[in-house]
Amino acid sequence: MTLVAILSGAGISTDSGIPDYRGPNGLWRRDPEAEKLVTYDHYMADPEIRRRSWRMRRDGPALRAEPNAAHRAVAELEQARNGVAVRVITQNVDGLHQLAGMPERKVLELHGTARQAECTRCHARSPMKDELARLTDGEEDPPCRVCGGILKSATVMFGQRLDPVVLGEAMGIAKACEVFIAVGSSLQVQPAASLAGVAADNGARLVIVNAEPTPYDARAAEIIREPIGTALPALLRRLAEG
Repeated sequence: MTLVAILSGAGISTDSGIPDYRGPNGLWRRDPEAEKLVTYDHYMADPEIRRRSWRMRRDGPALRAEPNAAHRAVAELEQARNGVAVRVITQNVDGLHQLAGMPERKVLELHGTARQAECTRCHARSPMKDELARLTDGEEDPPCRVCGGILKSATVMFGQRLDPVVLGEAMGIAKACEVFIAVGSSLQVQPAASLAGVAADNGARLVIVNAEPTPYDARAAEIIREPIGTALPALLRRLAEG
């Protein structure tokens, strides 16, 4: 059984209509102020930032997006039962790998999920769609229904630490895999980016599928610059065929 680890970044979801962050047309380049909306200290301190964040969640494309060819190709490889085991480690919060058919237990969401809301005080969770419905009723900054605390998406904001359990599982996969594919990731955000180096250090074949150069290109056995929607399915078909 060959273990293939796939680290997916924002670039895998751009074909689903979700913009990336650091690319040439990325969100942070177009609107540097937008970064405050996902920065924990700003969010907790400023009610206006929270109101803008809730409007961004409501109006943004993430919860309306559908999986694209790249997401589906990953799920198809996992379902093929051809001697290849697939584990996804994703920096994305959109849940599109699971919607494409990847089992929940085989997807590690390093930065959490935008499909749930979480209380910053009591940590109660609820479906994001239920909390967004409250905006229609005039609640611009809806509090936790359980304790009245500040609600946020169940994502890791800037200024927050990754879940050490999830990160530990990701490190274990990176060390154990035979093939490590970094797709649509700038490989600039640590510690997620370091997983590529961990995999290479432990003998994995490192493949990078990304339009722009990354800090780990020199360590890659293969670099693919073609559009992800066609390049990743072709790459995974090659892997499936041995």
